Amino acid sequence: MGELWRDEYKLLEQKLAVRGLNVKAIRERIKGFRCETPSWGYGPSGTRFGVFAQPGEARTVWEKFEDAAECHRLTGICPTVAVHIPWDKCENYDKLRAFAAERGVAVGAVNPNVFQDKRYQFGSFGHPDKQVRDKALEHMKECCEIMRATGSDILSLWFADGTDYAGQDDFRARKRRFEEDLKATYKLLPPKSRMLIEYKFFEPAFYGTDLPDWGMALLMAQKCGEKAQVLVDLGHHAQGVNIEQIVATLIDEQRLGGFHFNNRKYADDDLTCGSVNPYELFLIFVELVAAEAESGTLPYPIAYMIDQSHNSKPKLEAMIQTVEFIQAAQAKALLVDRKKLAACQAKIDVVGAERCLTDAYAIDVEPLLKSVREELGAALSPLEAYRASDYHERRAAERTGKVAGAGLGVN
Repeated sequence: MGELWRDEYKLLEQKLAVRGLNVKAIRERIKGFRCETPSWGYGPSGTRFGVFAQPGEARTVWEKFEDAAECHRLTGICPTVAVHIPWDKCENYDKLRAFAAERGVAVGAVNPNVFQDKRYQFGSFGHPDKQVRDKALEHMKECCEIMRATGSDILSLWFADGTDYAGQDDFRARKRRFEEDLKATYKLLPPKSRMLIEYKFFEPAFYGTDLPDWGMALLMAQKCGEKAQVLVDLGHHAQGVNIEQIVATLIDEQRLGGFHFNNRKYADDDLTCGSVNPYELFLIFVELVAAEAESGTLPYPIAYMIDQSHNSKPKLEAMIQTVEFIQAAQAKALLVDRKKLAACQAKIDVVGAERCLTDAYAIDVEPLLKSVREELGAALSPLEAYRASDYHERRAAERTGKVAGAGLGVN
């Protein structure tokens, strides 16, 4: 039974060839896909009501990288780890860089934190007090220096700035402050790096958020320069918003910088991908794989990053589960018969066009993924391999001390 997938893969390969799909090219696209995991997804997290400790969870930045390395070892596609400053602040970033490299991973995006300090109660870049804005800008400078030290090429920006009540502040004044400080941050970027501007329609601001949607993020990116792009967090949209249309628009404007993958039932729930609306992620990848296949469509590689806070599920299990689902969504999107889809769209065959998508989505891609994972040297079934190992038990026995620096993973 353990090798049955090989026969299933051969059958799938034959079916795809009959459909006229280039199986070799599809395999190469799957092999080349990479997804970044977040340090804060391995450490303590919680809600407004408290932080809920789990046995064996990472207590320090070093332990976070150990867990991230295990995730990469099993999946084969997660070689970088996003860090959050000051949650992951350390005395020696050269040492952190070497520590990560020894375990087969590297520092990915650097995420500044301008929302947790009490000075930022009424905003950071949007704050009326210039001293507070300058403090936030100084933190951006610090994070850019960390990028230089670690080899990171992405500054990932999310702001909690906004207002809770009408009349609390001037909308246009806040916009101008943001524009000024984002431009200043842009100038601080290390060479060959970029900054991604994230948006969120509400929370913690409940009347007006300063960067509430993709339009405002795009506007700010355009004002800063070509190395500034938009970051799409799947949980940062109102119910029913067509995220795949936003993605397609940002691609067409050459400003799609990257993603924070998660899932949500209500708003920014930070649930594991595919746990609520699996078809949505597939439709997003339908747009992405088409764009990446077109020469010159995107000026920079899309940064595929996870942003999740696991409160109910074990940390590493939840992360591996999400990575597997993201990989499956990309694979399914690669199986869409694009020629047939284009033909159906040209003659306005609505049913036929939709079936091109649903037919691809219905395909069991697990044999294909196992074949690719085997070639990558990863576990054939990463989550099963992790659950069958003693990794969690060993870490739980080792990690019994106090947690050092916990973030809630709220962005």
